Amino acid sequence: MRCPFCSHEDSQVKDSRSTEDGAAIRRRRQCEGCGARFTTFERIQLRELVVVKSGGADGGVRREPFDRDKLMRSVAIACRKRPIDAVRLERLVSGIQRQLETQGDGEVPAKRIGEMVMEGLKGLDSVAYIRFASVYKDFREARDFEEFAGSVSAVAKQ
Repeated sequence: MRCPFCSHEDSQVKDSRSTEDGAAIRRRRQCEGCGARFTTFERIQLRELVVVKSGGADGGVRREPFDRDKLMRSVAIACRKRPIDAVRLERLVSGIQRQLETQGDGEVPAKRIGEMVMEGLKGLDSVAYIRFASVYKDFREARDFEEFAGSVSAVAKQ
């Protein structure tokens, strides 16, 4: 493992343990070059996933590798300043990734990922759900927020 501080090629594992959700192994490492310590995470990857994005400025279809960190960042942004434990966010993202990897196809429409995040956030926190929806559904005006929030509160009352 390359050191993030000095780029030395070798590091020594000082400690290994599972993450709380058991989906990864956390390793504390020490660089043999500069002595700096850093943490790495090792995850199981069942298959290579490709995200299929449609639309855009040219209206064409783009494919890009699935990026778990990008998914985690977008969920974290929606949940910013909300009383949601980081472990729950990690569990949500890990669950989505596992579902995608165990489905039959290696290509996943971006729309499907967005729907899975929406479904997960719906049960986690209504404010985070609305925040994510505002970007995912491309809200343009305050009225869009009002209508969507109204539908969320109507479902919550049932």
